[in-house]
Amino acid sequence: MQIQHRQAERHVLTVIVDNEAGILAKIAGLFTARGYNIDSLTVADITEDHATSRITVVTNGPPPVIDQIIAQLERLVPVHKVVDLTDEGPHVERELALVKVAGHGDHRVEALRLADVFRASVVDTTTSSFVFELTGAPEKIDRFIALMRELGLVEVGRTGIVGMMRGAQGI
Repeated sequence: MQIQHRQAERHVLTVIVDNEAGILAKIAGLFTARGYNIDSLTVADITEDHATSRITVVTNGPPPVIDQIIAQLERLVPVHKVVDLTDEGPHVERELALVKVAGHGDHRVEALRLADVFRASVVDTTTSSFVFELTGAPEKIDRFIALMRELGLVEVGRTGIVGMMRGAQGI
């Protein structure tokens, strides 16, 4: 008898919740208590009356584990809806990063040239450093950071992933 091992898959989950104290801790606690890893976590208020928030969680696991995570999230009282963007179909993922690079001479010129190629904006500059703002897919940001390491990378701040389905329909 042959045993098949199911490959862990990356999933982007969007969770619509009541904007109340402790909800983020409940969701993070659900993952922690069951040994599930969170690769990225973002949360923001999404309604004019500040009553509802959207939490985006990126996690990994085989399909049965992802199904279990979704079922457990749906059982939490302040959760209105859970959508697995990965399973739903084509979606857009974006992340914002601030990247500080220090350098002089050719390194400084090359950092500016690469920032232009990646469409990063200079949001702060001194005579010895730049802070670049970059938005895009996580892979794009990873590539930019890797290149900046060779030119004097000092610090990186990343927001985490936000995702949304393509097309006119909302979740």
